[in-house]
Amino acid sequence: MKNTYPVVAVARTDSPLGPLLLAASQRGLSGLWFEDQRHLPAWLANRTPAPASEHAVLHTTERQLHAYFAGERNDFDLPLDLDQGTDFQRAVWQALLTIPVRASLSYGALARQIGRPAAVRAVGAAVGRNPLGIIVPCHRVLGADGSLTGYAGGLWRKTALLRLELGHPPTSPTGATLELFS
Repeated sequence: MKNTYPVVAVARTDSPLGPLLLAASQRGLSGLWFEDQRHLPAWLANRTPAPASEHAVLHTTERQLHAYFAGERNDFDLPLDLDQGTDFQRAVWQALLTIPVRASLSYGALARQIGRPAAVRAVGAAVGRNPLGIIVPCHRVLGADGSLTGYAGGLWRKTALLRLELGHPPTSPTGATLELFS
């Protein structure tokens, strides 16, 4: 996996779904993870988060995330740095950016969209390694039958994010599973 850029700032911010870690490179926002999610980069353990207000991109990200969780915005206007992945991963992550709010796509449809229809499992792995959760909306990818499958932050968070985008409050007890359309 390519990782040739320096991370210049790391911040921690709270959200209704748990603490978030944000990272920025010189090119833009390069990471957004739930603090307890799977696939956190190893280098993150060695960084001490600073207040988001100390870095312009992280501060803007924090403000936009707060508005998103308050139901005041559906999309993000941020400089993104997705250069840390392989060519294949970057193609998947770019395709994720095309999934509109209140819409979803299956892993198979995503594989077809990037011109790799037989690479469904590889697409799933790339979605799982998305370094910019929420912003690059991997939570909008569902199983072929529309079922909730896989999310590095936990299926309860995937459900909560989808419900938020449908106008429901984003809160949930930790570890709970919510009904998507209830």
